[in-house]
Amino acid sequence: MQFGSIIVLGAGGIGSVYGAFLSRKNDVTIVGNRAHVDAVNSNGLIISGEKKEVFRPKADTVVREIPDRTLILLTTKAQDSTNAVEGIKPPLRRDTVIVILQNGLGNEEAVKRVVGKKAKVLRGITTMAAEFFTPGEIRFWAGTTLIEHDAAAESIAEVFRRSGLQAAISNDINKEIWNKLIINSVINPLTAVFRVRNREICSASLQAVRHQIVAECVAVGKTQGIEFPPKLEEMVDKEIANYANFSSMCQDVIKGKKTEIDFLNGRVVELGRENCVPTPVNETLMYMIKFMEENHGLSRED
Repeated sequence: MQFGSIIVLGAGGIGSVYGAFLSRKNDVTIVGNRAHVDAVNSNGLIISGEKKEVFRPKADTVVREIPDRTLILLTTKAQDSTNAVEGIKPPLRRDTVIVILQNGLGNEEAVKRVVGKKAKVLRGITTMAAEFFTPGEIRFWAGTTLIEHDAAAESIAEVFRRSGLQAAISNDINKEIWNKLIINSVINPLTAVFRVRNREICSASLQAVRHQIVAECVAVGKTQGIEFPPKLEEMVDKEIANYANFSSMCQDVIKGKKTEIDFLNGRVVELGRENCVPTPVNETLMYMIKFMEENHGLSRED
């Protein structure tokens, strides 16, 4: 399948990285907030980190049209998925493909309920990381995008590869989602609470907390039919030690924005309650992050 255009819906840090690299070989529009869009249209999209380059994707605050054979990358915050997709539902086409590239668990079910049969919806995950503190400027760390196995998946992966992004097809996307959920459930709330870079939480003093988060996630994941490797706590520790960025949740807290806590630790707590699996550490962290949001004047009901 060939794509005539690409729309990145939710051009925050990660979304902007996708839009930048994909604009090398494709007709790309990134959709973001006014300050970011104005900066990109005026000065280009400045990407730094492992590579430094100025890109020139089209940028807008809304989706104005969806042409034939459009690939849409959904990179909004998980809590904004439904509203974002509702806004583009009328012009969706049968040959439109939406790839969900977000943190969290349960995102695709929410999107599919909105989209119905109007377009194809696939799930993907990424190990890329990005920091976004200044409009028009993103710092990134390279990683791989895994795309749910589907007839269209290889075409999407090839579009990514041609643009300089690492991509592969996953034959067990649910397992990959859970693996990333566990890592995010350790990294995001702890870095947000302490306002530190990811690898800084790999201290001996936090080991018991990290390992208990993982143990609770594994116990809940097993009720969902997910198989996990032995000594996962040690594997998670080794992986986190390599991450030099501020997590997305830490960035949200610094900026006074809502976080994705309900789709990470909050989702683990919810499934734990449904299946009589205790999750006290995840629950404590969930409430701590919600308090931090409230302290910034944010409410879950807003």
